[in-house]
Amino acid sequence: MPPTSKPQTDLVPAGPKLPSSFPSQLPLILSRAGSAAVFATEEFFYGRLRNANTRAAYLIAVRRFLKWAEGRGLELQTITPKDVGQYMDGLKDENTSMATRKQHLAALRHYFDGLVTRHAILLNPALSVRGERYEVVEGKTPEITVDGARTLLKSIGTDTAVELRDRAIVAILIYTAARAGAVASLKRGSFYHAGDQRMLHFDEKNGKSREIPVRHDLENIIALYISAAGLTTARKDTPLFRTAYRKTGQLTKTPVHVIDICRMVKRRLKDAGLSVRLSPHSFRVTTITDLLEQGVALEDVQRLAGHADPRTTRLYDRRDKKITRNIVERISI
Repeated sequence: MPPTSKPQTDLVPAGPKLPSSFPSQLPLILSRAGSAAVFATEEFFYGRLRNANTRAAYLIAVRRFLKWAEGRGLELQTITPKDVGQYMDGLKDENTSMATRKQHLAALRHYFDGLVTRHAILLNPALSVRGERYEVVEGKTPEITVDGARTLLKSIGTDTAVELRDRAIVAILIYTAARAGAVASLKRGSFYHAGDQRMLHFDEKNGKSREIPVRHDLENIIALYISAAGLTTARKDTPLFRTAYRKTGQLTKTPVHVIDICRMVKRRLKDAGLSVRLSPHSFRVTTITDLLEQGVALEDVQRLAGHADPRTTRLYDRRDKKITRNIVERISI
């Protein structure tokens, strides 16, 4: 039977402790559950979850639920579907987004599956808890207009290596529909000749590797940057894009991070008089929509975007929004 009073989490419990490598240690409810629960938790976060972003999101969800359960005097083996359902109701009462609630439920289902597999608990209490119906018909990323993208690209100067770097990054985002993270991870050897054409090789999320042809104007933009950055004869594993020394216009040897690219794009958008609600992902939306408007086959656009499912590509298609806007403009009131 679960204890009737709130456990004293400030006391050191008997049994195994969570490894110190766990970020912001998970609640002590795990230590009281025994070594199998500790092992299954470590295996789940460091063995099964290989994507760092997914691991971080699931860690937040699992930690929050376990602290919630511990605060109600529950033990790991006594958690029931009713408890999980009440927790999900509480998230809804807190006005968390539906997408966040679905992510939390998915995290709990996968986590408890691991505990069942390692015989830490008997049944998965989250398995039978139904999630809310949630259908995304259009992505939330704001779209930059074609004219806006051209304006941004033209607004970036060519006097310093940093300006040439920023122009090359923005041009790659526009002309390849690549994600900012993939652009940040580019190496000098990622830009190469393949017969009679230049190519860019991207390492993207979920272990995907893609090659995208480089159009002539983009090739010139990248080549000018490489020359100014002193990377013409650099090793293949040298980071293609590097950070800057404050406002000197000079580059360091430190590779840019995806956050650096996001901040740079925001800064360039502001300087060009464009909305700072836009992001690097906005170029991806615009490029996909532009190609579909020109009648390019969905399968070809899907291949460029690197989507496994064409339904994901359709989320980036904003043609229906433009049709709707045209309709409402015709209301004669």
